[in-house]
Formats: sequence, C-alpha cells, structure tokens
Amino acid sequence: MMNKPINHFSTRIWLILVALTILTFCIGEEVAQGKAVMLSVLAIAFIKGQLIANYFMGLRHVSWLWRGIIMGYFMVVGGMIAIAYLTA
Repeated sequence: MMNKPINHFSTRIWLILVALTILTFCIGEEVAQGKAVMLSVLAIAFIKGQLIANYFMGLRHVSWLWRGIIMGYFMVVGGMIAIAYLTA
C-alpha cells in the first residue's frame, strides 16, 4: 500500500468551506429575515466561491485575467440575486 502525504492546506480550506456552509445554514434558520441577512449570506457565498475557484479549481496559479473573469461572474450573479431580492 502506497503512503501519500496528506495535503493539510487543502484540508484546511475544505474545513473552512464546511464551517462557512454551517454558518450560512444557521444564519438562514435562526436569524430573522431582512436585507442584512441576505447580504451576509451572499457575502459568505462569494467567499466560498472564491476559495473553491482559487484552491480547488487551481485559479490561484493563473493570471489575474482569469481570476477576474471568475470574480466578475460571482459578482454579476450575486448582484442579480440581490437585486431580485431587494425589488421583490
């Protein structure tokens, strides 16, 4: 059986993602509805998306152009969700 070293950094990023997911769930379940709650949940989703893009999709090692495209995508989608929520 081949012993592989454990990538502790990826494990830490994964644990951060799990913690942010649990935090998002708790905010959604326990806190009253409102603009601040929605914006905080969207901010957490943006952070999670950036972590996934940078560390699990490997965009941390590419040019800023590609990272900017992904960040722009997250901002456009998040902005559209925020606008839809705030105008409803």
